Amino acid sequence: MTETTDPRPDPSALPSLLVVDDDAPLRNRLATALERRGYQVTAAESVAAGIAAARMVRPLYAVVDLKLGDGNGLEVVQAVRAARPDARVVVLTGYGNIATAVAAVKAGAVDYLAKPTDADAIEAALKAQSDKLPQPPEQPMSADRVRWEHIQRVFEQCERNVSETARRLRMHRRTLQRILNKHAPRD
Repeated sequence: MTETTDPRPDPSALPSLLVVDDDAPLRNRLATALERRGYQVTAAESVAAGIAAARMVRPLYAVVDLKLGDGNGLEVVQAVRAARPDARVVVLTGYGNIATAVAAVKAGAVDYLAKPTDADAIEAALKAQSDKLPQPPEQPMSADRVRWEHIQRVFEQCERNVSETARRLRMHRRTLQRILNKHAPRD
């Protein structure tokens, strides 16, 4: 009788990775793609589940959505970094702007990617050396889009009060209303 060996690697030898996203199809797709790339993946759908998984698994890598159904993904980033200070965390978001990118990095993320993104970009961000500058994006946001993002951020911070937003941005209220009524510029 011949003995066969399992060609799959021992799961305990694989680098651990936590995926936290409340979008189930995206979370499952990322988990599957990253498992194929040689990670032992744990998936979670909320801040609470992500924090619990971070404490239990102590992942070497994590991919965390910024806006989750029960709160802010930055809480998960902090829990991952508290459980394992050498962890490398990438934050994903569909609401990319400079302020949230800065907040993500301050919370301990090594990179910040706008959705939609793929497993290749995520893995590249997770494994990038921190002392090297990242490659410039293939299609960066246009200046019009950056301006629109800034206006939207201030508008949200002013609790969607047009008058207060206009005052803080030092622009005429009607001009601001016209900008807010338009769709976001294409990148």
